[in-house]
Amino acid sequence: MTRIDFYTTDKSRLQLACKLVGKAFAQKLKVTIFAPEDAMARGMDRLLWTDQATAFMPHCFATDQLATETPVLIATTLDNSGPDDLLLNLADTCPTAFGRYQRLIEIVSVEDQNQDAARIRWRHYKERGYEINHVNLKKA
Repeated sequence: MTRIDFYTTDKSRLQLACKLVGKAFAQKLKVTIFAPEDAMARGMDRLLWTDQATAFMPHCFATDQLATETPVLIATTLDNSGPDDLLLNLADTCPTAFGRYQRLIEIVSVEDQNQDAARIRWRHYKERGYEINHVNLKKA
């Protein structure tokens, strides 16, 4: 069963996503970042190239020719391709294919316009019997 972790933060969703992807990459996990909105996907791509804290992480879009050889993918849709280690969801909805991943990470930021969407995702997973781990990274 997929392990589900919700991270709450007072920082940017993309900044925390970049940090978590860096940790997963260091553990040699294959990562899919689900960012269905083009602007968010491009923002994540830019951040992965420029963030000094994570150094260089080989990544590309899931539609790229090198996707099968690249450990970190940015996907605007989830199909049957891609790694099955870790899915990092940046969408406001539950990804339909999350069950094929060993781990799912959801990030909730105080900057999010729609925190109700995160509550709906939490409830969706809980109602289906998933155990949810919560990591609070907000400063007290």
